Amino acid sequence: MIANSITTNYVVAFNHLFLHSKNHFKMSGGFAESVQSKAQEVAKEDIDRVKILFNDAAKSRSYLYPIKGIFYFFTHRALWKPLLSRLAPTLGLSVGVVASMFFLTYVPQFAILVFVNGPLAVFTTSLLILNESSMIISAISKNFLLHDAILDTFDGTLVSRNEAGIVSEGRQLKSSGDSIQRLGKVLKSPFDRFSPKALVRYIMYLPLNFIPVVGTVIFIILQGRSRGNSVHDRYFQLKRWSSAEKSKWLAQHTGPYAAFGTVATVLEMIPVASILFSFTNTVGAALWAADIETKENAMAKTTAPNLRAAADKTE
Repeated sequence: MIANSITTNYVVAFNHLFLHSKNHFKMSGGFAESVQSKAQEVAKEDIDRVKILFNDAAKSRSYLYPIKGIFYFFTHRALWKPLLSRLAPTLGLSVGVVASMFFLTYVPQFAILVFVNGPLAVFTTSLLILNESSMIISAISKNFLLHDAILDTFDGTLVSRNEAGIVSEGRQLKSSGDSIQRLGKVLKSPFDRFSPKALVRYIMYLPLNFIPVVGTVIFIILQGRSRGNSVHDRYFQLKRWSSAEKSKWLAQHTGPYAAFGTVATVLEMIPVASILFSFTNTVGAALWAADIETKENAMAKTTAPNLRAAADKTE
């Protein structure tokens, strides 16, 4: 009797445990399926967002403007003057920074990247150092050597595109001469100086380079997005847009500005020639602004008129 009772109790307990485990498994399975479903939903949303960004960039053709800037710069000799006036010191800075970075940092950075990138570390380390050098050169030159020259290049390009009216909002213009000779006294202080946030953001994203190839590409794209957000600072200033209007415009055109910034970043990573491309990218940004202003760019057909109306109300 006792044995039968014990056996019966074990059977009941086993059945209860089995049923509890089965129900728990079903619940766990349901939870896993729910998580998987949610993950797929989020992934789909992200993919759709990326598609929209690429579509916006393709429509605006913003990625072509850095290339257009190169051709426009070389076919308009007047735009050479600001660069030529700063050529010697900036070339010296570029050569010095790139040579020093390769000499002092290549081996330690290669020693780290070789563990995660393998043989590709030779390539990814060089790319990383070029990006770091570009960051240093840009920070020093644009704050101390090229600030006024880049401003003249942007404004001069707008004048050459018959946009003297908007340039006159930020500086005096002479009645005669070429596009650079017509530039007079600056009335508004243009362009933000190097921001500590840019340095912090750069350092935060630096570890992405530990991911073979893909990480480096993502790093460049993120830098390009940051770079793109500042290419039209002077244009926004000349248009007298508020911070809210600028933020709204940039938010609605994230894809085009990220595309421009990425191409511009890659060009400015080229050793020694990075300074030249800083000027041609400035020309490209001004050409883009001129096309938006004359509504020859797809971006101007939607947001620009609304923002302009809002700006007029605040004036």
